[in-house]
Amino acid sequence: MEQHYKLYRVKELAGGDTEFVTALAQAFIEEVPADAEMLKTHVQNKNYLESYRTAHKMKPTVDLFELGVLQDLIEIQDWGKFEKKEIDITPKLDIVLAAVKQATYEIKADFNLA
Repeated sequence: MEQHYKLYRVKELAGGDTEFVTALAQAFIEEVPADAEMLKTHVQNKNYLESYRTAHKMKPTVDLFELGVLQDLIEIQDWGKFEKKEIDITPKLDIVLAAVKQATYEIKADFNLA
């Protein structure tokens, strides 16, 4: 439990409401993996604007669940925002995608979510 993510901030936000914690976990499962796949596609297609938008959208949730890749996600966001064509952002993307995959697997198991 909580190897690749942390619930400290989620629980703090929930103020002891376990149903709210579960709802946030469910929201993570529904949104973050899909966003990560979109980010992967946008980066591969060098769609800078959509890479920026998708990374920006993911930041609050990745930060809230403390996946440990916020700085990597910010670098991807900046890559898209400033169209850093000279930089290969793929290594950072791989780190973010792996973290999302691991956290998704653990959250599903820990909260008995499909």
